[in-house]
Parts: sequence; structure tokens; C-alpha cells
Amino acid sequence: MPSIDIIDAPSPNHGARGQGQSIDILLLHYTGMAAEEGALAWLRDPRSQVSAHYFVFEDGRVARLVTEELRAWHAGRSFWGGETDINSRSIGIEIANPGHEFGYRAFPETQIDAVIRLCREVLSRHPIPAHRVLAHSDVAPARKEDPGELFPWQRLAEHGVGHWTPPDPIRAGPFLRGGDAGAGVGALKQRFRRYGYGLTEDSSFDESTEAVVTAFQRHFRQQKVDGVADVSTVTTLERLLAGVA
Repeated sequence: MPSIDIIDAPSPNHGARGQGQSIDILLLHYTGMAAEEGALAWLRDPRSQVSAHYFVFEDGRVARLVTEELRAWHAGRSFWGGETDINSRSIGIEIANPGHEFGYRAFPETQIDAVIRLCREVLSRHPIPAHRVLAHSDVAPARKEDPGELFPWQRLAEHGVGHWTPPDPIRAGPFLRGGDAGAGVGALKQRFRRYGYGLTEDSSFDESTEAVVTAFQRHFRQQKVDGVADVSTVTTLERLLAGVA
């Protein structure tokens, strides 16, 4: 793929990365605002206290808001793999899309082509493992839905960006859902923790567990997003875990 042209649109919303922190997460978002120009303006407004390193317009243009050596403010309250200061160890990309609140829609081909090229360039500069190319909803499942179930993670993986396995087909079989408890729930939560999601070590299928299952489905089993840990969801998770060192 050819390299991508990037325009500079600096945001004041940044700071220093945590001391000794290496960049090992690439975090993808959608903007979740009605208009992309308004979203870009908000990310550059000091009153918002929000930013990202890059912004990808629907027509494929890319803007740099914060240079990569700095800590952009994009993840918010979040967790992955035992870490809570996700901003200090990540590169954040905002992808223009109205989101679930303002008319969620498919991402244009041109935009996704630009996202792939941008991600590949970021990955060429930082040793980010495939399984740490994440959705905002992965690191903040109780708060966030982005970039959502319409985001083409499989296409990114086909170009060397992110971790993917074909989702197991949806079929009848045992399942776990909100309100369940016991050893099966405990084992399920342990698998999600192994992958990186933030869950407690108890055996209760609580609201946090449902939020994690929903986030996982939005990323890896997009055909049905319902927060129920059915056979398809659990098998897909096990396949992903098998591919993580």
C-alpha cells in the first residue's frame, strides 16, 4: 500500500507519557458526533480535554492532532491486561462516524483504506502485538461502544493490522448470561482476563461481565451482539487465546 499524506491539525489536549512507558497498544475509536468537522473541532478545543493522535475523515483524509511521542487524551477510564493508564502506552486514532447515537453507518471503503495505511505506518514504528490493536469498547466496555459492530476488523487483519479469527458459527448449545453464577462463569471470566479484558475473579455473570461479552462480540463476533456467552462467542474467544503467546 502507498504511504498516506497527513495534514497537521494540532490539538492542545496532550501531555507527557508516563515515565518508562512503551507504546504497545493501538486504540481505534469512532468520533460519535453528527458532523466530522464538529468532531475534529471538539478534539482540538481545550475545553473538551479530549484528543487523539490521528483523525481519519470519511473521504480518507488524515489529520495529525498529537505527535506520537506525546500522551493524547483519548482512552479515558480504561483497562487492558492489568494496566489502567492506557493513554500513556497507546496511539489513538479517531475515525469519523456518527456512531450509535447519531445514525451509525458503515464506514466508507476510502476511509477504511486510509485507516489501514495509517495503522500499518504506526505499526512500522512501534512493536505493537496484533492482539493489542484494540477497540475503545475493549478497554472501556461499560462506557463505550466504538468503533462498533460495523467496523471491518477482518479486513484490517487481512492487511496485517490486528488479531482475528473467523467467528464460530452461531448455533444452538449451552450459554451463560446475566444473573448466572458458578464455576462455568468463573472459567469464562478467567478466559476473558487472559485475553486482556478487565473482570473480577468471582463467579458471577454481573453487568461488567455482560459488558465485556458485548464488547468482545462487537469486535470478534459481529453477527449477533447480545451480551450472551453462547457457544459461538466462547469458541471464538478460545481460538483467539490459542493464537496469543
